[in-house]
Amino acid sequence: MDDLSDLKLNVPRPTPLRPLLGVTVLIVEDSRFASEGLRLLCLRSGARIRRADSLAAARRHLTTYRPTVAIIDLGLPDGSGLELIRTLDHANQRPPIVLATSGNHREESEFASIEAGADGFLPKPIESLAVFQQEILKHIPEEDRPRAAPAASSDTVTPDSFAMDEDLAHVAKLMDDEGVPASFISGFLKGVARTGHDDDLLREAEAYEMSPEARERLRRLIAKRLEHKQAV
Repeated sequence: MDDLSDLKLNVPRPTPLRPLLGVTVLIVEDSRFASEGLRLLCLRSGARIRRADSLAAARRHLTTYRPTVAIIDLGLPDGSGLELIRTLDHANQRPPIVLATSGNHREESEFASIEAGADGFLPKPIESLAVFQQEILKHIPEEDRPRAAPAASSDTVTPDSFAMDEDLAHVAKLMDDEGVPASFISGFLKGVARTGHDDDLLREAEAYEMSPEARERLRRLIAKRLEHKQAV
């Protein structure tokens, strides 16, 4: 991992309640729902946050500033997050900590991420404050951690349901675009479903690629969810 010494100027000391003070996190994630959860975790931890919703947007961010942590979703609209992880792992200005995340099969996704050069992996849903903080802190040099360890916490964050509605509306449009691969739609929705603990949506997302009938079931389920929210 790169030396963090050039990031230490004029930054506040972390505390047990805000163990990530002075840390900047770049979230590369196209789901608004998942991004909102990570934003809440960063705020609770004292970290600053930037967001990119595609590989192209992430590359633009990385040309202008250097985050302490990059959290990269593996399924992005313009390619695989593994591509960005490989690029960063060989970059002269590599972020000190590169973490991958995915809502797909954990063992396969984690193995591919570490092979590509990630320092760690955060499976979706990312909602535990303690797990989030610990995964980042274990890659930070001891002298840059809080002098006292953060207290064990069972706290979790719950993203705003409006962000999930935005994701569902977005994917409904993608389903009408024949140029969008079914694998991307399935992967996107699996992440949304796991973040929202929505078993029905997860089941239909996993079946989406199997048949036209499965795709129609998913289309009806999304329409039903959005109609229900509008009626409330």
